[in-house]
Amino acid sequence: MLPSPQSLEGKPVPQVTFKARPNDQWKDLSSDELFKGKTVVVFSLPGAYTPTCSSTHLPRYNELAPVFKQNGVDDIVCISVNDAFVMNEWKAGQDAENITVIPDGNGDFSEGMGMLVDKRQLGFGMRSWRYSMLVKDGVIQKVFIEPDKEGDPFEVSDAETMLRYLNPQAEVPEPVVVFAKPGCPHCARAKATLKAHGIKFTEITQDQKINSSVLRAVTGQMTWPQVFIGGKLIGNADAVDAHFGAAKAAA
Repeated sequence: MLPSPQSLEGKPVPQVTFKARPNDQWKDLSSDELFKGKTVVVFSLPGAYTPTCSSTHLPRYNELAPVFKQNGVDDIVCISVNDAFVMNEWKAGQDAENITVIPDGNGDFSEGMGMLVDKRQLGFGMRSWRYSMLVKDGVIQKVFIEPDKEGDPFEVSDAETMLRYLNPQAEVPEPVVVFAKPGCPHCARAKATLKAHGIKFTEITQDQKINSSVLRAVTGQMTWPQVFIGGKLIGNADAVDAHFGAAKAAA
């Protein structure tokens, strides 16, 4: 049976030692090192590389990390019952530079939270239930626990729910996608403009699957790059410059 949020809030996080590999070197990380003197958002999930975790849970926290920092969060930590090698490779493959991934390989932290659940029917063994929490100076302030029902519910531990709790008026940036070509100077210019405006973006790079024909089918254009903001096609590097120039003039 999962704990209630009320049974966890106001209590310190479990004191454990994580076997991590920052910079590909073994290091023991204590709970105090992760949480003491900091405001930390934690989200925990059943496993690296699993569908919801890879398509939505981790990417959205990574995408909204700058907004969390603007609202007083020092670090965003992802905890999963996986080993350090798996967690590091998953982070690299997800380009999740804004997330601190922590391997709870033995499930000690998840068990201390009361969130260790039996997933042997899936061949997973014991894994963490999906939840998120806000931790200040090692004390749990708020917990969002997914409902205890079949499957892998994903209703309340998402990044937007946590952000709304922190600041209901927080401005959530629109998603940005850049179709880019390796070695393309115009692509580099468009990406530099986005970065200069503090905008996180997803880059889709030309390869055997994403070629000029696909680009034309998606955007109606043949030239690289092509940039979408909030689902709207902005266009090439010149169009991106013009877009932000117009936004600055309007402001």
